[in-house]
Amino acid sequence: MTTATRSPQNTLVHSYLFLRRAIGLIGLALPFVLVLGKQLAQGGDLAGSLSSYYYTDLRDVLVGAMCAVGVFLLAYYGHDYVDNVASSVAGLGAIGLALFPTTPDHDVTAWDRTSGVLHLAFAAVFFLSLAYFCLRLFPHDGEQPEKFGTLYRVCGGVILACLVLIALAKYLGLTPSLHPALWLEAVAVEAFGVAWLVKGRTMEPKSVP
Repeated sequence: MTTATRSPQNTLVHSYLFLRRAIGLIGLALPFVLVLGKQLAQGGDLAGSLSSYYYTDLRDVLVGAMCAVGVFLLAYYGHDYVDNVASSVAGLGAIGLALFPTTPDHDVTAWDRTSGVLHLAFAAVFFLSLAYFCLRLFPHDGEQPEKFGTLYRVCGGVILACLVLIALAKYLGLTPSLHPALWLEAVAVEAFGVAWLVKGRTMEPKSVP
């Protein structure tokens, strides 16, 4: 195969890896930027969840980051039709949860309640799609050694466990003063960030032709 033939393929591979790394980096950075950035810029108490940072000075950061992840996911093309559908669904979920903020703590209007319901629906779609990537798609596409399959499954399991624990904590009203939703959401976002960074071969810089 000539260099002229390989070059477009290499460019395409690098583009896919860039998208994966960009998604992973945003996921890893977002919880830290929101929590620490709000404390530095605004002070005060922690928000009850990552989504609640919409009502702080970090609103634009939250919305911008999720819209960027959504666009990257919509632009990402995987190995087959199922891969493409999953990334598109996840991308729409990310954009939807950014555009429809969670219900505020005070002065709640009818629209706030509607937006909050839509936010939860989009968030569920987003995280479940990411868990599906980690549990079903990434471990079986044959791109990387089998050892990475375990890591992807762990990340997917962490995402699902965090979703269940968030629902239980909210339903049972467990220790709201400790902000369980905030920390569990942060862990879930970190897990998806790790999975996409590894999928972007961040730890294997010489494996890309």
